Amino acid sequence: MQKSQIVISLDSWAALRDFASGRRSELGAAAALAELAGVDALRLSINEELAPVRETDVAELRRAARCLELRMPISQHLVKIPLEARPDRVVLVGEQHEANGQAPPVDARVAGAGLGAVLRSLEEAGIATCVRIAPEVDAIRAVHSHGVTEVELFTGYLVDLPDAERRGALVMLGDTARLASKLRLGVSIAGGLDERNVSEVLEAAPAAERVVLDSGLARRALLVGLDRAVRDFRDRMS
Repeated sequence: MQKSQIVISLDSWAALRDFASGRRSELGAAAALAELAGVDALRLSINEELAPVRETDVAELRRAARCLELRMPISQHLVKIPLEARPDRVVLVGEQHEANGQAPPVDARVAGAGLGAVLRSLEEAGIATCVRIAPEVDAIRAVHSHGVTEVELFTGYLVDLPDAERRGALVMLGDTARLASKLRLGVSIAGGLDERNVSEVLEAAPAAERVVLDSGLARRALLVGLDRAVRDFRDRMS
Protein backbone atom coordinates (compact mmCIF):
# COMPACT_ATOMS: atom_id res chain seq x y z
CA MET A 1 0.00 0.00 0.00
CA GLN A 2 1.45 3.34 -1.05
CA LYS A 3 1.93 6.14 1.45
CA SER A 4 -1.04 8.46 1.15
CA GLN A 5 -0.82 12.19 1.69
CA ILE A 6 -2.83 13.65 4.58
CA VAL A 7 -5.15 16.59 4.05
CA ILE A 8 -6.93 18.07 7.05
CA SER A 9 -9.91 20.38 7.16
CA LEU A 10 -9.66 23.41 9.45
CA ASP A 11 -13.35 24.31 9.25
CA SER A 12 -13.74 23.44 12.93
CA TRP A 13 -11.45 26.32 13.90
CA ALA A 14 -13.73 28.82 12.18
CA ALA A 15 -16.82 27.20 13.70
CA LEU A 16 -15.31 27.36 17.20
CA ARG A 17 -14.58 31.06 16.74
CA ASP A 18 -18.21 31.74 15.89
CA PHE A 19 -19.44 29.54 18.74
CA ALA A 20 -17.31 31.49 21.21
CA SER A 21 -18.23 34.85 19.62
CA GLY A 22 -14.56 35.46 19.01
CA ARG A 23 -12.89 37.59 16.38
CA ARG A 24 -9.96 35.39 15.45
CA SER A 25 -9.91 31.77 14.31
CA GLU A 26 -6.13 31.24 14.82
CA LEU A 27 -5.94 29.49 11.47
CA GLY A 28 -2.33 30.53 11.00
CA ALA A 29 -1.28 28.87 14.25
CA ALA A 30 -3.28 25.74 13.45
CA ALA A 31 -1.67 25.57 10.01
CA ALA A 32 1.82 25.81 11.48
CA LEU A 33 1.14 23.03 14.01
CA ALA A 34 -0.43 20.77 11.38
CA GLU A 35 2.43 21.18 8.94
CA LEU A 36 5.00 20.53 11.66
CA ALA A 37 3.15 17.30 12.41
CA GLY A 38 3.52 16.21 8.79
CA VAL A 39 0.23 17.24 7.16
CA ASP A 40 0.59 17.64 3.41
CA ALA A 41 -2.28 20.08 2.72
CA LEU A 42 -4.87 22.13 4.57
CA ARG A 43 -8.47 22.64 3.54
CA LEU A 44 -11.25 25.15 4.12
CA SER A 45 -14.85 24.80 2.96
CA ILE A 46 -16.87 27.73 1.63
CA ASN A 47 -20.57 28.02 0.88
CA GLU A 48 -22.96 30.65 -0.43
CA GLU A 49 -23.50 32.09 3.07
CA LEU A 50 -19.74 32.34 3.73
CA ALA A 51 -20.28 30.93 7.22
CA PRO A 52 -18.55 29.79 9.30
CA VAL A 53 -15.59 30.12 6.90
CA ARG A 54 -15.24 33.70 5.67
CA GLU A 55 -13.27 35.21 2.80
CA THR A 56 -10.84 36.63 5.36
CA ASP A 57 -10.24 33.09 6.67
CA VAL A 58 -9.37 31.92 3.18
CA ALA A 59 -6.91 34.80 2.76
CA GLU A 60 -5.34 34.13 6.17
CA LEU A 61 -4.82 30.44 5.50
CA ARG A 62 -3.49 31.13 2.01
CA ARG A 63 -0.74 33.23 3.59
CA ALA A 64 0.03 30.60 6.23
CA ALA A 65 -0.27 27.28 4.39
CA ARG A 66 2.23 25.70 2.03
CA CYS A 67 -0.60 23.86 0.28
CA LEU A 68 -4.19 25.13 0.48
CA GLU A 69 -7.37 23.49 -0.78
CA LEU A 70 -10.84 25.01 -1.02
CA ARG A 71 -13.96 22.86 -0.95
CA MET A 72 -17.03 24.47 -2.54
CA PRO A 73 -20.31 23.64 -4.24
CA ILE A 74 -20.69 24.08 -7.99
CA SER A 75 -21.39 27.82 -8.10
CA GLN A 76 -20.33 30.48 -10.57
CA HIS A 77 -20.93 33.05 -7.82
CA LEU A 78 -18.35 31.45 -5.53
CA VAL A 79 -15.70 30.93 -8.23
CA LYS A 80 -14.40 34.45 -7.66
CA ILE A 81 -13.03 33.39 -4.25
CA PRO A 82 -10.57 30.76 -5.54
CA LEU A 83 -9.74 32.97 -8.51
CA GLU A 84 -8.61 35.66 -6.04
CA ALA A 85 -7.09 33.41 -3.34
CA ARG A 86 -5.27 31.07 -5.77
CA PRO A 87 -5.51 27.83 -3.76
CA ASP A 88 -3.47 24.86 -4.89
CA ARG A 89 -6.63 22.81 -5.45
CA VAL A 90 -10.41 23.30 -5.52
CA VAL A 91 -12.66 20.39 -4.58
CA LEU A 92 -16.18 20.60 -6.01
CA VAL A 93 -18.98 19.01 -4.00
CA GLY A 94 -22.72 18.56 -4.35
CA GLU A 95 -25.62 20.85 -3.55
CA GLN A 96 -27.08 21.50 -0.07
CA HIS A 97 -23.52 22.03 1.05
CA GLU A 98 -22.85 22.95 4.68
CA ALA A 99 -19.30 24.18 5.19
CA ASN A 100 -18.95 22.64 8.65
CA GLY A 101 -20.59 19.33 7.82
CA GLN A 102 -20.65 16.46 5.35
CA ALA A 103 -20.87 17.67 1.78
CA PRO A 104 -22.60 15.29 -0.66
CA PRO A 105 -20.94 14.02 -3.81
CA VAL A 106 -21.51 15.53 -7.24
CA ASP A 107 -23.73 13.72 -9.72
CA ALA A 108 -22.13 14.76 -12.99
CA ARG A 109 -25.10 13.42 -14.93
CA VAL A 110 -27.29 16.04 -13.23
CA ALA A 111 -24.75 18.85 -12.74
CA GLY A 112 -24.04 18.95 -16.49
CA ALA A 113 -23.48 22.45 -17.85
CA GLY A 114 -22.98 24.02 -14.44
CA LEU A 115 -20.14 21.66 -13.64
CA GLY A 116 -18.56 22.25 -17.03
CA ALA A 117 -18.66 26.03 -16.64
CA VAL A 118 -16.98 26.00 -13.22
CA LEU A 119 -14.36 23.49 -14.38
CA ARG A 120 -13.50 25.72 -17.36
CA SER A 121 -13.17 28.84 -15.17
CA LEU A 122 -10.76 27.10 -12.81
CA GLU A 123 -8.82 25.38 -15.59
CA GLU A 124 -8.32 28.66 -17.43
CA ALA A 125 -6.94 30.14 -14.20
CA GLY A 126 -4.51 27.24 -13.84
CA ILE A 127 -6.09 25.94 -10.61
CA ALA A 128 -6.14 22.17 -10.12
CA THR A 129 -9.67 20.85 -9.66
CA CYS A 130 -11.01 17.71 -8.02
CA VAL A 131 -14.64 16.52 -7.99
CA ARG A 132 -16.18 14.63 -5.07
CA ILE A 133 -18.19 11.66 -6.31
CA ALA A 134 -19.93 8.59 -4.94
CA PRO A 135 -17.71 5.48 -4.95
CA GLU A 136 -19.49 4.03 -7.97
CA VAL A 137 -18.12 2.97 -11.35
CA ASP A 138 -20.83 4.92 -13.23
CA ALA A 139 -19.90 8.08 -11.33
CA ILE A 140 -16.28 7.72 -12.47
CA ARG A 141 -17.35 7.38 -16.08
CA ALA A 142 -19.62 10.42 -15.82
CA VAL A 143 -16.95 12.81 -14.49
CA HIS A 144 -14.31 11.38 -16.83
CA SER A 145 -16.50 12.44 -19.76
CA HIS A 146 -16.24 16.03 -18.45
CA GLY A 147 -12.45 15.92 -18.59
CA VAL A 148 -12.01 15.72 -14.81
CA THR A 149 -8.49 14.65 -13.83
CA GLU A 150 -8.92 14.13 -10.06
CA VAL A 151 -11.72 12.56 -8.03
CA GLU A 152 -12.49 12.45 -4.33
CA LEU A 153 -14.37 9.27 -3.42
CA PHE A 154 -16.92 10.04 -0.71
CA THR A 155 -16.86 7.51 2.15
CA GLY A 156 -19.22 9.34 4.49
CA TYR A 157 -22.13 7.00 3.82
CA LEU A 158 -20.32 3.69 4.03
CA VAL A 159 -18.33 3.98 7.26
CA ASP A 160 -21.42 3.69 9.49
CA LEU A 161 -23.12 0.85 7.62
CA PRO A 162 -23.74 -2.51 9.34
CA ASP A 163 -20.86 -4.95 8.88
CA ALA A 164 -22.29 -6.95 5.97
CA GLU A 165 -23.38 -3.88 4.01
CA ARG A 166 -20.11 -2.10 4.76
CA ARG A 167 -18.05 -4.99 3.37
CA GLY A 168 -19.98 -4.79 0.11
CA ALA A 169 -19.57 -1.00 -0.01
CA LEU A 170 -15.83 -1.32 0.59
CA VAL A 171 -15.54 -3.73 -2.34
CA MET A 172 -17.30 -1.18 -4.53
CA LEU A 173 -15.00 1.54 -3.23
CA GLY A 174 -11.97 -0.54 -4.22
CA ASP A 175 -13.40 -1.25 -7.69
CA THR A 176 -14.07 2.46 -8.23
CA ALA A 177 -10.59 3.47 -7.09
CA ARG A 178 -8.99 0.91 -9.42
CA LEU A 179 -11.00 2.17 -12.39
CA ALA A 180 -10.01 5.75 -11.56
CA SER A 181 -6.35 4.75 -11.49
CA LYS A 182 -6.73 2.86 -14.76
CA LEU A 183 -8.12 6.07 -16.30
CA ARG A 184 -5.14 7.93 -14.79
CA LEU A 185 -7.25 10.02 -12.47
CA GLY A 186 -5.88 11.26 -9.16
CA VAL A 187 -7.73 9.58 -6.28
CA SER A 188 -8.57 10.95 -2.83
CA ILE A 189 -10.88 9.55 -0.17
CA ALA A 190 -12.90 11.67 2.25
CA GLY A 191 -15.91 11.55 4.53
CA GLY A 192 -16.45 10.21 8.02
CA LEU A 193 -12.88 8.97 8.43
CA ASP A 194 -11.57 8.54 11.96
CA GLU A 195 -9.07 6.43 13.91
CA ARG A 196 -11.47 3.45 13.93
CA ASN A 197 -12.04 3.13 10.18
CA VAL A 198 -9.24 4.80 8.24
CA SER A 199 -7.13 1.63 8.04
CA GLU A 200 -10.07 -0.44 6.78
CA VAL A 201 -10.94 2.11 4.10
CA LEU A 202 -7.35 2.39 2.89
CA GLU A 203 -7.03 -1.38 2.70
CA ALA A 204 -10.07 -1.40 0.41
CA ALA A 205 -8.71 1.44 -1.74
CA PRO A 206 -4.90 1.26 -1.70
CA ALA A 207 -4.82 3.37 -4.87
CA ALA A 208 -5.86 6.42 -2.83
CA GLU A 209 -3.15 9.06 -3.07
CA ARG A 210 -4.69 11.44 -0.54
CA VAL A 211 -6.76 10.99 2.62
CA VAL A 212 -8.90 13.86 3.88
CA LEU A 213 -9.53 14.10 7.64
CA ASP A 214 -12.11 16.43 9.12
CA SER A 215 -14.28 16.07 12.22
CA GLY A 216 -12.71 12.72 13.16
CA LEU A 217 -9.32 14.36 13.51
CA ALA A 218 -10.79 17.41 15.24
CA ARG A 219 -12.34 15.19 17.92
CA ARG A 220 -9.05 13.40 18.46
CA ALA A 221 -7.17 16.71 18.59
CA LEU A 222 -9.40 17.94 21.43
CA LEU A 223 -8.23 14.98 23.51
CA VAL A 224 -4.53 14.73 22.69
CA GLY A 225 -3.61 17.91 20.78
CA LEU A 226 -3.31 18.47 17.04
CA ASP A 227 0.28 17.27 16.72
CA ARG A 228 -0.40 13.94 18.46
CA ALA A 229 -3.70 13.46 16.60
CA VAL A 230 -2.01 13.81 13.20
CA ARG A 231 0.78 11.43 14.20
CA ASP A 232 -1.75 8.87 15.46
CA PHE A 233 -3.59 8.94 12.14
CA ARG A 234 -0.31 8.66 10.23
CA ASP A 235 0.57 5.55 12.24
CA ARG A 236 -2.79 3.94 11.49
CA MET A 237 -2.37 4.65 7.80
CA SER A 238 1.07 3.06 7.54
